[in-house]
Amino acid sequence: MTATHFGYKSVDEADKARHVRGVFDSVAPRYDVMNDLMSLGLHRAWKAFTLLVADVRDGYVVLDIAGGTGDLALAFSKKVGKTGHVVHTDINEAMLRSGRNRLLDAGVALPTAVCDAEQLPFADNHFHVVSVAFGLRNMTHKDRALAEMHRVLRPGGKLLVLEFSKVVAPLQRAYDWYSFNILPRLGQLVAGDADSYRYLAESIRMHPDQQTLKTMLLKGGFAHVDYHNLTGGLVALHVGIKA
Repeated sequence: MTATHFGYKSVDEADKARHVRGVFDSVAPRYDVMNDLMSLGLHRAWKAFTLLVADVRDGYVVLDIAGGTGDLALAFSKKVGKTGHVVHTDINEAMLRSGRNRLLDAGVALPTAVCDAEQLPFADNHFHVVSVAFGLRNMTHKDRALAEMHRVLRPGGKLLVLEFSKVVAPLQRAYDWYSFNILPRLGQLVAGDADSYRYLAESIRMHPDQQTLKTMLLKGGFAHVDYHNLTGGLVALHVGIKA
């Protein structure tokens, strides 16, 4: 057995995707409500900043990985015009179905696909922009996923990775207390699932910090990588440019 982490637990690499799928199958119906509650609405500002940095324009072809309930995909779709398009993907069918329904309710029909970020079913050098928001930390082989994102980007294309990261030291104690005491209770109250939100807190701690992820992007072939700390490092937006 080749082991990997699932939160603080050690599981077989082959089983991690199944465990993660179980988490998101459970939380999908209340995912958006929980995002608003646990971030006090800040996730909307983080995604708005991501949209600004993406600088998506008319005619762009955009891939949204781990697109979940479709908020970023919807925002991108308003920028690409009639000649561009956005592909909305997620490895979790329940999340993708929720996102697709939300998009259709908004009058937007996008190409939608269940796919694994470690094996993207898209041609080389195809997309102007690839985004992954709050999904990279759940991937078993992050290096493979980043290499795939690099492969499908056009030369000069931009990868945006929005993810929980390492908070600044003065916030660490309060953030840990909130994560391991309040978050699971909130998950139980709103989504009927404390364990999935305990996993969320653990998975954040197991995710590479800002500088480590920057190094991973550079090793993945990106010619220029930068990151922006948001809300004291609670979240970071990494931007990689393909040469």
